[in-house]
Amino acid sequence: MSSYVEHANITVTNLDNAIQFLQTAMPEFSIRGSGQNDDYGWCHLGTDTSYIALQEVVIEKAVERVPYRQLGVNHIGFVVEDAEGTAERLREAGYQEASFDKSHPARKRAYFFDSDGMEWEFIEYLTDSIESRNDYLL
Repeated sequence: MSSYVEHANITVTNLDNAIQFLQTAMPEFSIRGSGQNDDYGWCHLGTDTSYIALQEVVIEKAVERVPYRQLGVNHIGFVVEDAEGTAERLREAGYQEASFDKSHPARKRAYFFDSDGMEWEFIEYLTDSIESRNDYLL
């Protein structure tokens, strides 16, 4: 067996907003489980084999962090069937696009911000060749 990422746990300010963003990008994602305890609500959203664990908390003070310059998660990337279709759904829903990169011959990448300002990447591979997919020199 090869190791793989099963899930990532992300803290959000609003579960419904986070679910809406992710399901807009990836409509096949479903709620695997959800609940509420004394401190926060939670939801596992994804497929049978991988998911995003969302945890909703009340934030008393916004975290002041400069992405790509300080410790923390910069973005999470998902492989999608159609990056342009995913980007179009997110644009139509009013989400802010960070960039759309079509410069690599083996992949397209769309970056968007959710309502909390977290960046997400959506990658469409244009080939089954692992060597081409993993070519970082182009």
